[in-house]
Amino acid sequence: MYPNQPEFRSLQQELELYSQLKHEYGAKGIQPILKDAEKAMKDALSRLKKLPVDGELAKKEPNALEAIRRLRPPGPRRIWGRLDSTVYAERLEGALLGRFAGCILGAPVEGWSPEKMEMLARENGQPFPPDDYWTYVPSPNEKRYDFSLRKDYTRDGMHGVPVDDDLAYTLLGLLTVEDHGPDFSVEDNGRSWLKYLPYACTAEAVALENLGNGMPAAKAAEKDNPFCEWIGADIRSDPWGYMAPGWPEYAADMAYRDACVSHRRNGIYGEMFFSAVIAAAFTTEDAVEAVEIGLTEIPAECSLAEAVRWALKNAPEIKDYRQARSAVDEKFRGMHSVHTINNACLTIWGLTIGGADFTRVIGETVAMGLDNDCTGATAGSIAGALVGRAGITEHWYRSFEDTVHSYLIDRRRFRIEDLVKRLAKQANAVHARGKR
Repeated sequence: MYPNQPEFRSLQQELELYSQLKHEYGAKGIQPILKDAEKAMKDALSRLKKLPVDGELAKKEPNALEAIRRLRPPGPRRIWGRLDSTVYAERLEGALLGRFAGCILGAPVEGWSPEKMEMLARENGQPFPPDDYWTYVPSPNEKRYDFSLRKDYTRDGMHGVPVDDDLAYTLLGLLTVEDHGPDFSVEDNGRSWLKYLPYACTAEAVALENLGNGMPAAKAAEKDNPFCEWIGADIRSDPWGYMAPGWPEYAADMAYRDACVSHRRNGIYGEMFFSAVIAAAFTTEDAVEAVEIGLTEIPAECSLAEAVRWALKNAPEIKDYRQARSAVDEKFRGMHSVHTINNACLTIWGLTIGGADFTRVIGETVAMGLDNDCTGATAGSIAGALVGRAGITEHWYRSFEDTVHSYLIDRRRFRIEDLVKRLAKQANAVHARGKR
């Protein structure tokens, strides 16, 4: 169980409000009291940072790639000895379209509770879980990421794929491999971040600032970063799976070199796991099989692996988004809503509930809430790879207009058809390299 958190936000607000009120009433001695409060908070933070971690748990959750590999369970490592270009191309397009659709469906309601989304669906006269994009969203003219308006994510307002960080990192992964090759180093990856990323959130924002201040990429996750197990690395999984289809070990290898710039321990494993799942999804039509293969690329006893096994064990009992959210809230009470682990379980249940029905996969996943543009994107990517483009109904991609908008530096627009070709080119290059 997580420690009980005092009401820090409400206490801070009351401190601010009463300090203002007392000032208005002419009270003296306000500033020393506020200084004392600030000092106490800084002291508590310093003491927390100095607390030793559990040594035995740390042994089960290493950060170095070779140590991670020593703790993996047996796995296929590489499934496709050679790339079947016809099968791959159709599934790749499905994976890309699926990722775009799942992300866009979740973006306007990111972090909303199921109850709040249900109310929006009723206001729109739409079914819930959603089986199409929202017809209306609040604050339609408000910008996301200083680029796309919120109405650009709606059924009738969409013209091309609007921007989102979940999609930007998919593009960034491709650019990194195009610039540096599939054997790119951690430092190469850091250079790509500085070249293409104008801004970022949470762990990525910390890493980007540390990189900008001259810190080596391999160390950029280690300074002032309480977000290092959050979902930010997990959402960067897709390009590695796309470029190493049927080769989960190498997808996880590339994912590691990306994840360790901003994350540690289960944050790293989240990206490695889902990259391996996506790589495996090109070779099967069974989501559970792909998830089980993904587990073979992360430490067997890490917290994420234990949670994934729990999710798989309980999947037959989880029939809809309400049960999924309730189970995760109970199991991970106190965990942050954008953590890797709780969101991974929801992603898995979205896949098991929806099965081969792509619409149900992303609809149920988004309906679960938490970080639901991220989970919707990942579930959509995996489901899209499983069913291919033919398994996705046209209403999910009709308004994409072969265009992906981006906030990456000097890379503001991509063509979907071109992305498929560029990713396929890199996948062929990866498979041509032979076994590692």
